[in-house]
Amino acid sequence: MSLFTNLLNLHSANKPLEDFFTEIIAYFLDINQDILIAWLKHESIIYDENEININIFTQESYQPLKHHHSGSKPDIVIKLEHDNQTDIIFIESKIGSTEGWEQLERYAEILSNLSYPQQRTLIYITRDYEPKEEIQKFLPKLTPNVKFFQLRWYQFYSFLKKYETDTLAKEILTFMEIHRMSHNNQLSSVDLLTMVNFNKTLNFMESTLSEEVEHKFKNAFGKVGNGVSSMNQWRCSNRYIIYHHCHDPKFLCGLGYFNLNPENLTEYPYLGICLEVSPTFKESQKIAQIMQQIVNNYPKKWTSHKLTTAPKWSRIFYLKSLQEFLSQEDQLSVIKSFFIESIHELQKIQPYFDFPWKVVSTAEASKEEE
Repeated sequence: MSLFTNLLNLHSANKPLEDFFTEIIAYFLDINQDILIAWLKHESIIYDENEININIFTQESYQPLKHHHSGSKPDIVIKLEHDNQTDIIFIESKIGSTEGWEQLERYAEILSNLSYPQQRTLIYITRDYEPKEEIQKFLPKLTPNVKFFQLRWYQFYSFLKKYETDTLAKEILTFMEIHRMSHNNQLSSVDLLTMVNFNKTLNFMESTLSEEVEHKFKNAFGKVGNGVSSMNQWRCSNRYIIYHHCHDPKFLCGLGYFNLNPENLTEYPYLGICLEVSPTFKESQKIAQIMQQIVNNYPKKWTSHKLTTAPKWSRIFYLKSLQEFLSQEDQLSVIKSFFIESIHELQKIQPYFDFPWKVVSTAEASKEEE
């Protein structure tokens, strides 16, 4: 067991994995600046390290530009001072999650608008494969220019192996192994099992969300996205859901499976329904406040996620662990029944909202089905 994993388990309610790992890496690189310089040179991000003064910051805030919907807070900011000039590097890390709404574009524009740097660099480093063609097309529009590097954590792991005699580096390597950041360039036995059983798993999830479940969802909330949309949700957001954009793409209701790629392989996915709103939606603060009221009034039914953390999406969930269904003889029927129950639970809290789309009451939905 890694020391850092033990610490994360103690504080996971307040410090998500990505933020926790960011602080570890920033501290390690700050006290081992020779390793930082070696890594930056290894990735061809810098070429000359002569007489560099280095400052490293985490979660440093930058005010939004006029057309930005929110401020920016890169995970790590590195300032390299040498020969009366300053170079600046933004690092954004993702471990399981994906890029926020226009996040990299905002960071690039912030970098381009800073007055003092000689060189401006944006690094996007992820555990999972996440190609970024959009930012590559966007960057040539900026003056001064911003260099962009897309890296993977397994590459950093391979680089850091050269320093595993260092006690702290060894703990970081162990932590990365536990959280699947070490060998994403290789298939494991678990990956092979997933590959072999992919269609079977997908067909089961599709079956539980089809027919009467999909019919009730449509009657209650409106049009449902197609199967391609559901697969895209799996790839981008680690969930397989049928969903409806509630009048606006920034306000969404989704039913299905969540947490499909957990950080810990002993964790189980969740089933249920979610309601979520983007921080850029015009009434997002009002909706988040109502969501919090619902969670306060029904703590045994509804859970929340980031209701007070701008600029993140605000979400509430009605969920059960998949583990609760595994002992059932007819899992498909029981899961379908729970999905229908989840739809009814969301309908029950509808009076709390002045929804920008029509939510049909349980009674109205029953009439339509008849």
